[in-house]
Amino acid sequence: MRSPLVRLLTARRFAPLFVTQFLGAFNDNLLKSAMGIVVTFRLAAQSGMDSASLVMLAGAVFIAPFFLFSGASGTLADRVDKSYIARIVKVAEIVIMTLGAVGLWLDSVPLLFAALFFLGTHSTVFGPIKYALLPQHLHEDELVAGNALIEAGTFLAILFGTILGGSVVLLAQGALVVGGCGVVCALLGWIAARQIPPAPSSAGGSPEPNLR
Repeated sequence: MRSPLVRLLTARRFAPLFVTQFLGAFNDNLLKSAMGIVVTFRLAAQSGMDSASLVMLAGAVFIAPFFLFSGASGTLADRVDKSYIARIVKVAEIVIMTLGAVGLWLDSVPLLFAALFFLGTHSTVFGPIKYALLPQHLHEDELVAGNALIEAGTFLAILFGTILGGSVVLLAQGALVVGGCGVVCALLGWIAARQIPPAPSSAGGSPEPNLR
């Protein structure tokens, strides 16, 4: 008999959400880490600011959407089908990572900061969805395992994205590799999000879990 964790990771009612969240968290930290390294070693001088200030400002730019849009994001998740929001958010992520890739390629501080802000907005909108989807798609006795898998996957994605972004971006063609990796992961995240079963708004009632 398969363990509950393996069963969830192979079920359509959970696996697409897990992959979508993993790739989104990976991309967030891939770009943040790459930008921190590029700013510290290449862009600080040309921007007229010291590297420490730029890195702190980048962190503030990424976090700002969480303060600005968290309430609206929660309301949106309550009123609109969450699988639909996930698909729209992942389409936006493709555009955002393309913008970030161009910013890395051109060593453009404004483009990189814009990409960071939009990535923060992307994460703010997707945040309520990933937790609201679980009670709609999982049985009550699966919720603990589902939350544990989401959290474990997120921390692994943070680790991998931080390591890859920081270690690759300064290599020859590193900006191209990091940018291309981010766009590919965004595309894969969109494909995964398209497989998330419908999750109507609370006002419309919660569907029975898809047991496939």
